[in-house]
Amino acid sequence: MFGNILVHLPTELPVRATVNGSISFAQSTGAHLDVLAIGYERTIIPLAALGGAAVTSVFEIEQARALERAEAALHVFDLQARGAGISYASRALTAVPAEARRSICASARVHDMTIVTQPQSGYDSYDNIIPKEILFQAGKPVLYLPSVFHGAFSARRIGICWDGSRLAARALHDAMPLLCEADALTVIAITAAHKVPAESSADHVGQYLARSGLPAKIVSLPASQSAHRALLSLVADESLGLLVTGGYGHSRLRERLLGGISGDLLRANIIPVLMSH
Repeated sequence: MFGNILVHLPTELPVRATVNGSISFAQSTGAHLDVLAIGYERTIIPLAALGGAAVTSVFEIEQARALERAEAALHVFDLQARGAGISYASRALTAVPAEARRSICASARVHDMTIVTQPQSGYDSYDNIIPKEILFQAGKPVLYLPSVFHGAFSARRIGICWDGSRLAARALHDAMPLLCEADALTVIAITAAHKVPAESSADHVGQYLARSGLPAKIVSLPASQSAHRALLSLVADESLGLLVTGGYGHSRLRERLLGGISGDLLRANIIPVLMSH
């Protein structure tokens, strides 16, 4: 059950997708949201050339600007959340990037899941780095919302990316509260069948889900470099509202096809993706 959700609200990238997605998620599940907006303190002036009082002034100015960014993001969230009838708490803070990463990853470990905006290419922002760090450091699932996301979150039709690996199994387990409430499930076998242990094949996953009262359709995609495009086409054909996949590290991105797809999904996906590592 996803009862307590951490929301990372971007402060340097567009915030609307996270606002819409997290509020509608809370409305559909009854989950409580802890919303955190972090303004990143960045000092680009060579501090060695300044005196003590000047250094203090630079830090104070940068901290004030960072707090303004965090409070502005929270203001957008609060305006929409107040009339949504959800349970939530919000907090704005400032931190240097390294401390921001440590703080939010630690907080994610004591929540059932974290909702973030997927990294956006073309932006030089720490808002692109933190969502990946949470995936690898929190030990909990992360729900990535595409920047183009609008409307209400819906997980009535879910696609489960499967390659028989530990990470795929972890994602399947972590997504179970949503799978149990879905109207239709599709197991998407992407890795070539001969590379998957027979005991953890897509057919066996289908049987496992069926025994849990969750019948699923099984679809195989070609194991090729175009698999990501084929997956997005399948998303449209099956009217999927959510994808579930293991989140692979950088070495796995080079070594495994599904890992490559998980990386592509963080760059160019059009529907929410639940990842676990």
